[in-house]
Amino acid sequence: MASSRYIKKSLRRDQVHQIQYIYDLIRELVGRDIKLQYKRSMLGIAWSFVTPLMQLVVYYFIFRLVLSLDIPNYAAFAFSGMLVWTWFQASLFRGASSITDGRELIRQPGFPVAILPIVAVTTNLVNFLLSLPILLLFLGNEGGWLKPAFALLPILILIQFLLTLSLTYLVAAINVTFRDTQHILGVLLNLVFYLTPIFYDTDTIPAQYLQAFHLNPMTYLIEAYRTVLLEGALPGLLPLLFLALMSLGLLFGTYRIFRRASYRFAEEL
Repeated sequence: MASSRYIKKSLRRDQVHQIQYIYDLIRELVGRDIKLQYKRSMLGIAWSFVTPLMQLVVYYFIFRLVLSLDIPNYAAFAFSGMLVWTWFQASLFRGASSITDGRELIRQPGFPVAILPIVAVTTNLVNFLLSLPILLLFLGNEGGWLKPAFALLPILILIQFLLTLSLTYLVAAINVTFRDTQHILGVLLNLVFYLTPIFYDTDTIPAQYLQAFHLNPMTYLIEAYRTVLLEGALPGLLPLLFLALMSLGLLFGTYRIFRRASYRFAEEL
């Protein structure tokens, strides 16, 4: 009995050490990617919110001044959508090449290949979090204040993380065999960008097309972010719960696909 308890304790210690190792490795790789991303850049990490701000200026001019969409607090409305979309898009695009770009790491014995897509999504999560204060400035400037509903923001971020990671596992695995995946993904993301309510409101979509727009999970996420941040209210909890469960199920499936494909990565790279 004493021997059995000792073995169980040893196994638990090994598991704790393994989790700590994975955590430290992800932290180091995320830090490395952020440094490389802005290496020799004058603005450095400020580019994480300068780019969305520049896009906002263009969209504000077109959809507020030229086309004159009747959307209150349009600057915060558009900027919130762009931040959410930029995290999603950049993670998928970077994650698609995470395996092919990490061939030196993958060839090292015992390296946990599955963390590379996690690193891609987490790196862009850091950029997203760094840009959030800019959005809060827009909210304050246009009359919005922190409200109790803001406590739901971490849950929305977690759901988006799970959804994005699940798709990243899929495209990362496919891109190892079919190198055109990243180029096709770029085209698809550009198309989906215009089919996602980033710079326009779903209320402006004709009723016969609205259901098709809601097949896009990013539509639910962006609307939930805006409900929390711009309105200070709780989003629909049932659609959010469905999206969370769907993201978990999708992550389970795509991770299994990734794991099966990972045994051939070293050979195909």
